[in-house]
Amino acid sequence: METPLISFITVNFNGLGDTIELILSLKKNIKSFTYEIIVVDNASRMDETAALSHLWDDVICIRSDHNLGFAGGNNLGIDVARGQYLFFINNDTYILEDNLKYLIYRLTSDPNIGGVSPKLLFHEPFNTIQFAGFTEFTHYTVRNEIIGFCQPDNGQFQKAHPTPYLHGAAMVFKREVIEKVGKMPEIFFLYYEEMDWCSKIKRAGYELWYEPLSVIYHKESRSTGKDSAMKIYYHTRNRLLFAYRNIDSKKVRILSMWYQLLLANTSHILKYFFRGNFSGAKAIISGELDFLFIRRKTF
Repeated sequence: METPLISFITVNFNGLGDTIELILSLKKNIKSFTYEIIVVDNASRMDETAALSHLWDDVICIRSDHNLGFAGGNNLGIDVARGQYLFFINNDTYILEDNLKYLIYRLTSDPNIGGVSPKLLFHEPFNTIQFAGFTEFTHYTVRNEIIGFCQPDNGQFQKAHPTPYLHGAAMVFKREVIEKVGKMPEIFFLYYEEMDWCSKIKRAGYELWYEPLSVIYHKESRSTGKDSAMKIYYHTRNRLLFAYRNIDSKKVRILSMWYQLLLANTSHILKYFFRGNFSGAKAIISGELDFLFIRRKTF
């Protein structure tokens, strides 16, 4: 079998319709390079790989009997991927043009570039920017900004540039990078794992870039729901975990922990409580407690 240039890896969790739309968009639009599509079904209620295998015999389907989280699901895809470049793409995304080749052009333009993300646009409202790069996380508050977020796409972010982190909805890496630094950290389960991975990749000496000539559309938050208790829980837990694992200075790391635990999270708990969102308040408290009781927080 011919070795594909790109291995697309997507994780499916009760999202068969979205996954089918993604595959259809890839097959319809990509003409400029060879590729394979790997779908990891992360213990959906029904075995959705059966339907996918019935539709396409060339889509590689992996069924996990347990929900391994975003990182764990993608890592199963890494194990079978044959491509020179590994493209991690959310199943609730799609493309409209054959422009993903520009990501490979960017990757191959410099040996120091290890990974690239495209411009991400929201599915609704259409032509609205979700991602045009990230700013760095602040050390104490562990907050950053998404460049261009919610702005109409009028071509104002058409210059490629380095970015401290890639976007987990669409990111492509050279195989050699993953072989050097290892697979995604599964300790996070959901959210912040790509940020942690990107930080490790940068420490290994690689650059990460944003490439606007490639565009992907994203429906966003189809698997967890917007502002669900699950999302609040993992954001709380994993922001603390990310800070613990990636802030080098012990003093700054401790101050960041105290800031999040005593100030930021407490204010959010009170906000949810007074709005009557008791599940949101409980999710924050659970996230904090679970972080504190993780025994092995580092690599």
